Amino acid sequence: MEAKLVETARRIRGLRELMEISPEEMAAATGTTTEEYIKLESGECDFGFTFLNNCAKKLGVDIVELLTGENPHLSHYSVVRRGKGLDIKRRAGFKYQHLGYRFRNKLAEAFYVTAPYIEEEQNNPITLSVHEGQEFDYIIKGQLKVALEDHIEILSEGDSIYYDSSRGHGMIATGGEDCEFLAITIHGSKN
Repeated sequence: MEAKLVETARRIRGLRELMEISPEEMAAATGTTTEEYIKLESGECDFGFTFLNNCAKKLGVDIVELLTGENPHLSHYSVVRRGKGLDIKRRAGFKYQHLGYRFRNKLAEAFYVTAPYIEEEQNNPITLSVHEGQEFDYIIKGQLKVALEDHIEILSEGDSIYYDSSRGHGMIATGGEDCEFLAITIHGSKN
């Protein structure tokens, strides 16, 4: 089992217990069954970004605190040099680099994402996820096939999409190569 996965799972469980939140409440907040939540919290299963984001929101912490155990400290500005974002490796080869992980009280999260091209995914339904807020994705390299409930959009270099992320959405690289894009998630107003 991956050490970072286990450490993150322990932080989630520790915060949940400290705040006296039941596994059932966390399952509801993360859109999982109680059984699925317990497996995720124990580190038995890998979790995706949406799960982490929903946990952070329910627990009232920055997602960076769940991933690293540290709180962001900067409040004026934060610079992240090329390739030096906080790595988040979740969801079948997707690589996220958090570009604002040192900044506290963020109104949005910025990620440089690399989506792997996987031939077997091309004709299958795209798995959808939901989280509060809105999202903006800008394609830097390659093509991205985006599912928005029952709509499919193919985005190429220079294209962008802005959407309500509380509705079902998902994406895969298409066009025969990996896709690199900038993803900005804007926090929802609900607490």
